[in-house]
Amino acid sequence: MDLSGPAPQPQLAPFLIEPRFVGRVWGTRDLRPWYDRTVNDDSEPIGEIWLTGDECLVASGPHAGLKLGELFEKRSQALLGPNAPSGESPLLIKVIFANEKLSVQVHPDDKLAQKYGQPRGKTECWYVLAAEPGAQVAAGLKPGVTLAEIREGIQAGTLEQSLNLLAVAPGELILVDAGTVHAIWPGSILLETQQNCDLTYRLYDYGRPRKLHIEKALEALRLQTHAGRVQPKVLPDRTILIDTDYFRVERIPVKATRAGESLPDQGEPVPGLAYLFAAAGAGQVRGLSFEPIDLQARGIAAIPALSPRFVVEDLGSLDLIRITPNWPK
Repeated sequence: MDLSGPAPQPQLAPFLIEPRFVGRVWGTRDLRPWYDRTVNDDSEPIGEIWLTGDECLVASGPHAGLKLGELFEKRSQALLGPNAPSGESPLLIKVIFANEKLSVQVHPDDKLAQKYGQPRGKTECWYVLAAEPGAQVAAGLKPGVTLAEIREGIQAGTLEQSLNLLAVAPGELILVDAGTVHAIWPGSILLETQQNCDLTYRLYDYGRPRKLHIEKALEALRLQTHAGRVQPKVLPDRTILIDTDYFRVERIPVKATRAGESLPDQGEPVPGLAYLFAAAGAGQVRGLSFEPIDLQARGIAAIPALSPRFVVEDLGSLDLIRITPNWPK
């Protein structure tokens, strides 16, 4: 009998993740009706809800109470599958609530982040959950803008004049690849999917008493990037909102129930980790070998690569977003 080779990995059932509410100077004190959360004391307003951060807690199943980053350390192959180049959590998913303008900022790519001792850079995208009439974001620079003009704009407080502004509407997706000068303005609520990195270089911060990183930002920025609105690809069983290096984001229709085997697209490699986010409505993930988990509006469930079989049930107006990591080639 040949006993060589690794032992089969035990399965890991789908589980809920508890959101982590992160204070930001530009945030809001009342997240209702999106989340039942208010800030009535001297704490910072809440600007970001981290859905998959390493410090987020597992909220269901046998690992409930464990930090997500710790679960990746313990069960990385079960979570990610055998083809992952790293056992670390690959994606940080957030909901962004901007009550004031964020700083004008840029994120480094992998190479520059590693130059300064960080494991990875930060490419991200924004899926617009809600937007008021006239809501805008800045994604990139206007054609022809030079580094000299950027420096001048920082000193004069006129940097906004160099930004490429995009009006946003619910259901749209904006790519912000590493090196893109960008900003989020009030008026929209965004689901942000990004590399698992919180590294930001601020160019301009509207006079707030926070540290700027002008020289590093100028080193990181690119005058031209791929940033901008991404056209969705509508297929019979899903809408692919974006499929690029680092992540894939899809909108998955669920008519009554949908088998877990049908969630990966035929073009995907061996299925790995997936996150299911309820943009609206409610659903349930259930299988024969684990307790059902209820997916409430704005909640998120992790579907490990070595998950047992399951189905997703629509419990009422479920708008399901599926997010998976892509490994750059």
